[in-house]
Amino acid sequence: MNEPDEDFATLFEASARTSRVEKGQTVEGTVVAIGPEVAFVNVGGKGEAMIAIDELKNQDGLLEVVVGDRLQATVVSTHDGVTLSRQLVRAAASAQQIEEAFHARLPVEGRVEGAVKGGYEIRVGRTRAFCPVSQIDTVRGTEAAEHIGRVYTFRITEFKEGGRNLVVSRRALLDEERQAAAADVRRSIVPGAEITGRVVSIRDFGAFVDLGAGVQGLLHVSEMGWSRVADPAQVVSPGETITVKVLRVDEGTQRIALGLKQLTPEPEPASSGDLEAGGTAAGRPAIVAGARITGTVERHARFGVFIALARGLTGLMPMSETDVANEADVPKTFPVGAEVEVVVLDVDEAGRRIRLSRTAVRSAQEAAEMREYTERQGQADTSGFGSLADKLKGALKGR
Repeated sequence: MNEPDEDFATLFEASARTSRVEKGQTVEGTVVAIGPEVAFVNVGGKGEAMIAIDELKNQDGLLEVVVGDRLQATVVSTHDGVTLSRQLVRAAASAQQIEEAFHARLPVEGRVEGAVKGGYEIRVGRTRAFCPVSQIDTVRGTEAAEHIGRVYTFRITEFKEGGRNLVVSRRALLDEERQAAAADVRRSIVPGAEITGRVVSIRDFGAFVDLGAGVQGLLHVSEMGWSRVADPAQVVSPGETITVKVLRVDEGTQRIALGLKQLTPEPEPASSGDLEAGGTAAGRPAIVAGARITGTVERHARFGVFIALARGLTGLMPMSETDVANEADVPKTFPVGAEVEVVVLDVDEAGRRIRLSRTAVRSAQEAAEMREYTERQGQADTSGFGSLADKLKGALKGR
């Protein structure tokens, strides 16, 4: 026996010993050898599996794969080695295979031929099946045109009259995939983790955030900011992508509590020295209504710009106080990290809710320019009158 034959025999023996996969499982592997009747597929730690050569040929009878190609197939048998089938994944070719797929709960591929009363007509291999309208998708109310002509994977839910009466469901597989994906997402959601999600809805008590695969957490209004938030819609908006911190996970109810304020330093309570006009405390600039200070742009929100004034101290410049005509230009005018001079409009009693204004800076600059102009004009007028008075005095002395 030559060396290729020995390698082929070794693979055959290895495939017979492989028993770590289950019937109905979908696996992916690499073609490692091709024989006259079967090919061998390396499915990783599960060993080698066999697949009939006929399943690797196209309609013209030509082999579609070569050694090194990767393919996906379904385990149809684990007796005397693992046997794979692509026909059950791509398209069931016979009534017997369809029946096997039904009993083994294996997925089959089908083409949506058209819309009929109550659902869709699906072609599975050479057989026609019916898919109820509620089972074509997980999204309700989709248009028939979105599905007709598409090739989907289905599960056979009813097999009657020797396969002449078939009912299939695409939604059953989509739900299983979503549940599996949701389980993976939940494993990554642990207290302390920072996760990016999408705001799906806003309530009076907070906002629900989709963390992936339909897993949602609650961002309570009390966790949105260090200062009191009266309206959650002022902080987040539906469809917005935000980064949140996982605060708690209730394993029993699967409820997830999220926080937004925890991603920014907690402001230190303002002391009396902070609020004294013109004074400072611990090197912090005076934070008092009317004070003109310089801060750094921290982040943007739909309702304004957050500006860091000192360590742990952030103020809000509302859109109406940005002195920018077009709200779309605000992020360009005030990029994150840029320094900006603002005027403090007001400060709450705790010193944590600070409202800032750029418009007031412009008004102050205009007022200062007007004073300077007025002063220059006054000096010029006084100087002129002084020269005239001196001339008059000199004329009188000459008399």
